[in-house]
Amino acid sequence: MLRILFVTSEVHPFVKTGGLADVSASLPHALHELGHDVRVLVPGYADALRRAGNLPVVEAWRGLPGGPKARLRAARLPDSGVPVWMLDTPGFSDRPGNPYLAPDGEPHPDNADRFHRLARAAAGIAGDRAGLDWRPDVVHCNDWQTGLVPVRMLLERIPAAAVFTIHNLAYQGLFPHATFQGLGLPPWLWHPEALEFHGHLSFMKGGAVFADRLTTVSPSYAREIHTAEHGWGLQGLFRQRAADLTGILNGIDHRAWDPTTDPYLPAHFSGEDLAGKRDVKAALQGELGLEADPEAPLLGVVSRLADQKGIDLLLGAARGILARGAQLAVVGTGDRYYETALRRLAEYNPGKVGIHLGFSEALAHRVEAGADLLLMPSRFEPCGLNQLYALRYGTVPVVRAVGGLADSVVDATSDALAAGRATGIAFSGDTAAALTAAVDRALKLYRDGPRWRRMQAAGMEQDFTWERSAAEYVEVYRTALEAPVPT
Repeated sequence: MLRILFVTSEVHPFVKTGGLADVSASLPHALHELGHDVRVLVPGYADALRRAGNLPVVEAWRGLPGGPKARLRAARLPDSGVPVWMLDTPGFSDRPGNPYLAPDGEPHPDNADRFHRLARAAAGIAGDRAGLDWRPDVVHCNDWQTGLVPVRMLLERIPAAAVFTIHNLAYQGLFPHATFQGLGLPPWLWHPEALEFHGHLSFMKGGAVFADRLTTVSPSYAREIHTAEHGWGLQGLFRQRAADLTGILNGIDHRAWDPTTDPYLPAHFSGEDLAGKRDVKAALQGELGLEADPEAPLLGVVSRLADQKGIDLLLGAARGILARGAQLAVVGTGDRYYETALRRLAEYNPGKVGIHLGFSEALAHRVEAGADLLLMPSRFEPCGLNQLYALRYGTVPVVRAVGGLADSVVDATSDALAAGRATGIAFSGDTAAALTAAVDRALKLYRDGPRWRRMQAAGMEQDFTWERSAAEYVEVYRTALEAPVPT
């Protein structure tokens, strides 16, 4: 049995802005199911503390980062009982809303200090200074917000292994040199082989340089970040640490994403009986103001509205897709330009385009289940979860063949179709025309009932459970424990 401290900036259901929150709930649960002792450390944001209810204060050590008002509060993940420690400290607990952004949409100016405090708290727990009578074997850190955890562990000589997972390299946690100086870190860390990155402090680089082992969230993304196209200036570092880097495809929580029991759906279905899926589609058409046409192919999009997600490709292809008799259902939030463009697209195409600008867990489930196809034309996608949800619900994904999308969707080539292995459409090319051609391929299959149902069945049979991925993480942990301990 391993003792694992899982450090993250968000965890469902307490705080969620994206897929990291789902991973931070599901992976600890799966590790717990494998018999390991795992605890989660997350900032105690105002909204998270409110959702968690009246949480008891843990007996914490003096000097907890955040001053005399700082507390460590104890919660548990629903259903699994995995312990969660929330760092209740000014800067986190006194700010409702987005955990990273101020109301004007800009990053909080003290983000570096806030997440350095999280790193200091993680190191304090790992060094058994928190009065918890518990010391981890492994500290698993996630994305830039936890990038200074391995740094603090090194500075404080913590005898635990550090594993750092890169969920999205595009967000690196970059700050000016003055911020580095204000954190009180040793001057020797301001170096190109440490935390300095083109004149800035890089939290991401801290994790990538100082963790014992690195992971990304898909095998293809692990290879892609070695390249200039996807390495965001750190490709040389990742090539240097290639032997320490492992790509592990994310899993999904089959309890939360189950078409036979999903409480967000008006009807249920299975791979053996898809009748309920048509009922979900009909209800979704009504909910989003689409024409009640069971034969019209319904294309779903559940996405952050950003350049990364290829929303410009979607907008460029939309007119042609609608001209082919399809409908479009979009759920997402993000760039105001894309929100405005989608709103206008819906206004100009009543009954053909339905949009919901904002995050809705319930509606996301209904789109994943009720759509016939799910579009994900991402320019890069470290893993992606929505295509995994779609496969689980018999919704055929149309994806750009990058990162985890390439690893999880079997393209409908003639050979794959003949062998019954095809689960979706994967395309290359960074143009609206490439997306339109991929949709054409999908619609041709959609109109071929037997082959379409075989694709749906093949997708629903895929094993994307967290148990498989968690076992791979355990192997990484064991390898990390073999790394030399700082002296």
